[in-house]
Amino acid sequence: MQPSNTVEVLYNDHHHWLTGWLRRKLGCPQSAADLAQDTFIRVLTGRETPTLIEPRAFLTTVAKHVLFNFYRRQDLERAYLDALAHMPEHVTPSEEERAIILQTLMELDQLLDGLPVQVKRAFLLAQLDGLTYAQIGAELGISIATVKRHLNKAAMRCYFAL
Repeated sequence: MQPSNTVEVLYNDHHHWLTGWLRRKLGCPQSAADLAQDTFIRVLTGRETPTLIEPRAFLTTVAKHVLFNFYRRQDLERAYLDALAHMPEHVTPSEEERAIILQTLMELDQLLDGLPVQVKRAFLLAQLDGLTYAQIGAELGISIATVKRHLNKAAMRCYFAL
């Protein structure tokens, strides 16, 4: 069976079940429908669709990753909106600028995904807050040499992602 046919069968047989499972997790039918679609898109764009003995277990695993990313995006958006609420009104970005900034933050978060938390924090302190190596070291309680290693690691991740 062709991979796209496998996904088609998987979709036809289990989409309704997956949407219900997500609706119970989220409590929101619209978000559940969106995340069910995202789950099948991830399956469709994956390297290859494995031969499935337990299709619902497979879909649950993929959906949990999609759900984790959904919650992470929500946390990031909440933190961004909280930061905006503390900004003086005269420097608050427009709605269009907010959308662009939020999208950029989400892409940056995805790009840095998998790096240790301290490496991400060092990178963000340098790039967003403009702190020096010494200031980052003081903030994180690490040496300047470690700050340099962390920033190099994050920079390499960004470089190879491009």
